[in-house]
Amino acid sequence: MAVGQIGNFLAYTAVPTVLVTPLGALGVPFGSILASYLLKEKLNILGKLGCLLSCAGSVVLIIHSPKSESVATPAELEEKLTNPVFVGYLCLVLLMLLLLIFWVAPAHGPTNIMVYISICSLLGSFTVPSTKGIGLAAQDIFRNNPSSRRALGLCLALLAVLGCSVIVQFRYINRALECFDSSVFGAIYYVVFTTLVLLASAVLFREWTDVGLVDFLGMACGFTTVSVGIVLIQVFKEFNFNLGDVNKSNTKTD
Repeated sequence: MAVGQIGNFLAYTAVPTVLVTPLGALGVPFGSILASYLLKEKLNILGKLGCLLSCAGSVVLIIHSPKSESVATPAELEEKLTNPVFVGYLCLVLLMLLLLIFWVAPAHGPTNIMVYISICSLLGSFTVPSTKGIGLAAQDIFRNNPSSRRALGLCLALLAVLGCSVIVQFRYINRALECFDSSVFGAIYYVVFTTLVLLASAVLFREWTDVGLVDFLGMACGFTTVSVGIVLIQVFKEFNFNLGDVNKSNTKTD
């Protein structure tokens, strides 16, 4: 798991966020396939279809994703972090988080799954950009140049933001899993979290500026396909349904 997270971290520093975040869902179909062989867990026909859709959607995402990075140095990252549009977006996210955590969650959190999902997903607006920023800043820390100290300060600040957001996310994910079914939570959480992370990345890194209409529609279709696949794997995994049942029902009808 540690090696997987290191690979995930390196991916954020090497390719656009709009590609890495949706592809993180590939862990679900691969985990389901491995569990069916190694742990003898049953994978029904809908789960197999979900695995196929997730892989197909991922291929579409890779084909239509942005081909180049919009931010390559810590200086460019600092400039984008202080952009008024991104600062305004962060203020709006912080305001929504405060309302959800202190007013909405205590009253409606245990009965409405979207409350905890919204909190965790909005925090992704800080988690993923911080991860990408740390990777960019770390490249200059060990270089013997005047910008290394500035890069170190930026890296430490982003680490603090990342640590706080991850801790709060874990807290509300655990609360959600105590109140709701983990399969339903996982499926909805993936869709909402990825959507808000892509929105935050679009505002901060502006990775969509060089994406044409065809590529945009291709990425939208790919993300939708992956999301449908995740829902089929997670939500319907307890359904006792296979092709044999369909064949039996057709035989009885005849």
